Amino acid sequence: MFADLGHFSVRAIQIAFTCVVFPCLLLAYMGQAAYLMKHPHSTGRIFYDCVPDGLFWPVFVIATLAAMIASQAMISATFSCIKQSMALGCFPRLKIIHTSRKLMGQIYIPVINWFLMIMCVVVVASFRSTTDIANAYGIAEVGVMIVSTTLVTLVMLLIWQINLFLALCFPLVFGTVELIYLSAVLTKIKDGGWLPLVFASCFLCVMYVWNYGSVLKYQSEVREKISMDLMLDLGSSLGTVRVPGIGLLYNELVQGVPSIFGQFLLSLPAIHSTVVFVCIKYVPIPVVPQEERFLFRRVCPRDYHMFRCVARYGYTDVRKEDHHSFEQLLVESLEKFLRRESQDLALESNLNDLDLDSVSVRSRDSDTAGDDLRIPLMWDQRLEEAGEAGTSLSGETTSGLPSSVMPSDDDPSLEYELSALKEAMNSGFTYLLGHGDVRAKKNSWFIKKLAINYFYAFLRRNCRAGTANLRVPHMNIMQVGMTYMV
Repeated sequence: MFADLGHFSVRAIQIAFTCVVFPCLLLAYMGQAAYLMKHPHSTGRIFYDCVPDGLFWPVFVIATLAAMIASQAMISATFSCIKQSMALGCFPRLKIIHTSRKLMGQIYIPVINWFLMIMCVVVVASFRSTTDIANAYGIAEVGVMIVSTTLVTLVMLLIWQINLFLALCFPLVFGTVELIYLSAVLTKIKDGGWLPLVFASCFLCVMYVWNYGSVLKYQSEVREKISMDLMLDLGSSLGTVRVPGIGLLYNELVQGVPSIFGQFLLSLPAIHSTVVFVCIKYVPIPVVPQEERFLFRRVCPRDYHMFRCVARYGYTDVRKEDHHSFEQLLVESLEKFLRRESQDLALESNLNDLDLDSVSVRSRDSDTAGDDLRIPLMWDQRLEEAGEAGTSLSGETTSGLPSSVMPSDDDPSLEYELSALKEAMNSGFTYLLGHGDVRAKKNSWFIKKLAINYFYAFLRRNCRAGTANLRVPHMNIMQVGMTYMV
């Protein structure tokens, strides 16, 4: 059920479990219980002993196929859990392959698949007995039942907001039965039951250390980002030499100037004439249209030529595209942003002028009586029509707006900025990548130093890089290191 929720609809799972799975399980367990009451000595292999002799081999084949399906469901469930943990920032980044363009839940993680294969071989070779494996499976199954009951209770209280008494009746009934099962399987810990506990402890440590280190790193980036006052004090030259070219600086901040940019200013003798802070975000849709790929906003005043860009990708979008296509699309989107920004500013400025003119007309004609009182009302109506027409920039705006209100395409500042952008594009692109080393402060506790300086650092070195995976020549990459003290 956990795996197939990502492959089928919730209604299909409910119908299948209610009408097929649950009745079959109920009949099978009731039949085995009735057979044990008549043949108590068959506790060792009750499943096959209760099968009639003529149906043994068909049932054996069906049971083998069922075991294969169950193992595949476990693998799919593992992929889903790992992916959701990565989305929550609780697991190191791994390569995820989406096998369907329609269903987001159908995924494949090569590293986890190899890990499961190796561990299955190791466990079978080590235990050499289905009894110990069954003991390990029993503890894992009861643990899943208890966790599910606890989470459903929280959902009933916080999401569904069911009456407190009814919500507590659910864990009281099901939790009591599950605790009885748990007390029975805990006696099997020495006989193979320790295996799921060891696995759970290892994964818990990995997830906690990764989440703990990632949160501290992001908090350090937010805390140490460069203030706008310092950027304004540096001036449009940024305290260095601006050379033609476009610099793409990748970072995880959605707003503000990252501190790694200060390291580039200190380390490099010059900086590019146009700087774009690129932040890559994944959205829960298959494909993001190219015309909606980039979202821009200006970081500093216009003469700084610095922009914030959020690049949005769907879960089936190909990231390893040709870097020339990426650069061309980025520049085209930036040009559209500049033109739209200029039009919005011109329209806003001209409409403000019209508002001032209407105020002056009202103040001049406030003492007029009779039919003259209708002039301001007619003027307000014209202003409303002008505003509606101006927002759509349609051809009918000339009837509602004077020609002075229409934004002009001959804005000298816009033309200058577009020409500067074209010159920078012709000079080439440079990918500015920051290599952040996270270290614990000297006065930190020993456990924190051990977790950050060794465990978290090991995970960062061996997990998938978070920067752009584009086919960029090495000669176009500049990397600067920075140490985050957390």
